[in-house]
Amino acid sequence: MTTIRRQRKVSIIDYGAGNLLSVSRALEHAGATVTLVADGASLKGANGAAHLILPGVGAFGKGMEELRRRDLVGPLLDHAESGKPFLGICLGMQMMLESSDEFGGHRGLGLIPGKVMAIPDTSEEGAPHKIPHIGWNGLDPAGGQDWRGTVLGGVPAGADMYFVHSFTAHPADPAHRLADADYNGRTLSAAIHRDNLTGLQCHPEKSGETGLFILRNFLSLN
Repeated sequence: MTTIRRQRKVSIIDYGAGNLLSVSRALEHAGATVTLVADGASLKGANGAAHLILPGVGAFGKGMEELRRRDLVGPLLDHAESGKPFLGICLGMQMMLESSDEFGGHRGLGLIPGKVMAIPDTSEEGAPHKIPHIGWNGLDPAGGQDWRGTVLGGVPAGADMYFVHSFTAHPADPAHRLADADYNGRTLSAAIHRDNLTGLQCHPEKSGETGLFILRNFLSLN
């Protein structure tokens, strides 16, 4: 699935809350031409870029505030509804859901039904563990999901990816969970998916060859 017939144009949303340099360099290495988009008017005019990435690190409420302030919410929803490939990374994935409990209640983009909640600060056995969850964890097919035709197509179950997060997505429909990660017995959403929409809680731009493979898969989507 990773064959890219031509160099893909990708728009990356710049709203002041993402590690844009790392994401941009990884995409360029994977064969993309990258454009940073910082406001709604620019995104509406980015007709040449069928692929869109919403990255992000930081707090959910602040991220949504910046998207609204830059008039990006409407164009993001339009892109999602167009059927074109859409990828959220870390905070970008979380904002794809309807709401988050982080620092109070906040509304998200509502692209995938569900909410974002804090990772429990204990293991399944009740022993304290570190929050945020930082480090490498293997990806497991959620509920036996078939990854073929998705950004995880061809990725072996158990492949390690890099995570940094304190909150985790809870899709309302289990069918929207694409991959999970185990953190001391706690099941965390590692990837979500609905139609042309994909979210990765892990950071492909920080996950070596597996991360680049996933990005190439995303670029190969039509």
